[in-house]
Amino acid sequence: MMVEQISIFLENKAGRLAEVTQTLANNGININALALADTSEFGILRLIVDKHEEAKKALKEKGFTVGRTNVVAVEVPHTPGGLNSILQTLGKNNINVEYMYGFYHKGESAVNVIRFDQPEKAAEVLQANGIRIFSSQEICSSK
Repeated sequence: MMVEQISIFLENKAGRLAEVTQTLANNGININALALADTSEFGILRLIVDKHEEAKKALKEKGFTVGRTNVVAVEVPHTPGGLNSILQTLGKNNINVEYMYGFYHKGESAVNVIRFDQPEKAAEVLQANGIRIFSSQEICSSK
C-alpha cells in the first residue's frame, strides 16, 4: 500500500512557505503530514494532503515545481523501541530507508511516512511481519 506524497521545491526566502500554505488553504486542501528539508538556497517541502491532485494543480498554477513520490505509512507503537523494531526488520531484509518523518494519527500509535529504496519489497516485508501499513484513504482522510 502506497501513499502519494507531493514534494514542492522552494526558494529559501521569507514568505515562500506561506505562499504554499495559503495556496492550499485557498483551495480547501488540508495538510495531514509534512516535512521540510533545506539548504542555504532552497528547500524541499514534502506533504501528504487530503486532495493531492487538486494540490498539485493549484501549486503548479502558482509557479511551484511539484513532484510526486510513493511512500509507505507505517504504524509505529508509541513505546520505547517501537521504531527500532521496525527498522531492525527492514535492515535484516536489506531494505534501505532514504528518509522518513512522523506524525500523530488517530489512536495510540504514531505514523511514520517512509521513503524506501525498494518500496514494494518494504511493504511486503512489513506486512509479513505483522506491521500495519496505512492505506492512502486512512492517511489522507480529513476526518
